[in-house]
Amino acid sequence: MKLFKAILIFCSATILSSCSVQLQPVTIARHFPLEDYTYVYITPTSGLTSNRGSVYKGTGSTYSVSANPSEIIAGSIFKRGLIQVPEIKPELASKTLIVNYGESGRRTVWCGYTVEVTLQFLSAETHQVLCTATAEGFGSTEADDIRIAINRALSEIFPIK
Repeated sequence: MKLFKAILIFCSATILSSCSVQLQPVTIARHFPLEDYTYVYITPTSGLTSNRGSVYKGTGSTYSVSANPSEIIAGSIFKRGLIQVPEIKPELASKTLIVNYGESGRRTVWCGYTVEVTLQFLSAETHQVLCTATAEGFGSTEADDIRIAINRALSEIFPIK
C-alpha cells in the first residue's frame, strides 16, 4: 500500500510539473525615456471572453473569463502612478503617452499555446515610438494568457518600487 501511494504521488507530481511552460523573456526596445510622462492615453480595445468546461461524474460545468486589454493596461498603469486621460489634450501632449496594444503571435506548447502581445508607447506630441515591449503569457484560458502577457510587459517597463 505504501508503494502504491508513493507511485501515485510521484506520477501526480510528474504530471503537474510537466505542464509548466517556460515563457520567452520579455523583450523591450527603449528609444527614449518614459520617466518624464505623467499622463497616458490608452487606445480602446474590445474585450475577449474565454470559456472553459469540465465534466465530473457525468455532470458538466463551464465558466467564462473575460479580459479587455485596455482595462488591464489601465489597471497596471494606475499602480505605477500614471494618470489616464480620456482624450489627448494639446496642453498636456508633451507629458502624455499613447499606449497601443496588439497580439503579435502564438507559440504551440505541448499542453496548449502561449499568446504573445506587444505594447507600443508613443509620444502624444510627436507620435514618435518611445518604447515597445513584447511578452507572452500562458494560463488556463486565452483571456488569462493576455492578462499575464500584458502584466509581464508592463512590469519590465515600469517596475513597481
